[in-house]
Amino acid sequence: MTTGRTVTTGRTVTGTEIVVLDMAGTTVVDDGLVEDAFTAAIGDLGVRPGTERFTAMFEYVRETMGQSKIMVFRALLNNAEDAAQQANAAFERYYAEFVHNGRCAPIPGAEEAISGLRSSGRKVALVTGFARPTQDAILAALGWQDIADLTLTPADAGRGRPFPDLVLTALLRLGGTDVRRVAVAGDTPSDIHTGLRAGAGVVAGVLTGAGTTDQLRSAGATHVLSSVADLPALLDLELARD
Repeated sequence: MTTGRTVTTGRTVTGTEIVVLDMAGTTVVDDGLVEDAFTAAIGDLGVRPGTERFTAMFEYVRETMGQSKIMVFRALLNNAEDAAQQANAAFERYYAEFVHNGRCAPIPGAEEAISGLRSSGRKVALVTGFARPTQDAILAALGWQDIADLTLTPADAGRGRPFPDLVLTALLRLGGTDVRRVAVAGDTPSDIHTGLRAGAGVVAGVLTGAGTTDQLRSAGATHVLSSVADLPALLDLELARD
């Protein structure tokens, strides 16, 4: 795995050549970690569960699940940059602490799906709305440092979801030839918006995280899958139709 190096497999691929996968809720079990880390972080600013302010903030966090966390905190804190940075740093610290305490596991079948995608000649990028230290903590906890061809955070791409930057950065760094030959998979409407805005040919929602079938379809998902484990078969089917 690398944050920028292209891995050459020596095989020619038609159809999808790059697969961009979300992490929490898509390839990694969420288990309420985002919401728990948010509750702890916002508590450091004096906003407590049970208050109207906390309830409004919590609803916004759920609505924007998958987006860059610093963007979320800026919106919640009226663009007060110091407070947003403080809250985001606390969120990342709490999330990493939960990960180190064992609250981190792969979605069943995710490792096999990633391995299968790469062995078929496709390149895989893992992307997240978290900062690099938190992404690295997750990868280390799972032993996934070399599982993908590329890992990206919003800071690596310029902007996080729902902007197209993460997908387009993956395309450029992995030597993609056409945005239509990119597949994106994620568990939130923000993942779907990112894929569509980037022009990806397949933008699949998965039901192992925050999004429901209705939410993912309403966001414009080209497909809704039970799990990322179903993605290789979908892409093989799409290839057979080409």
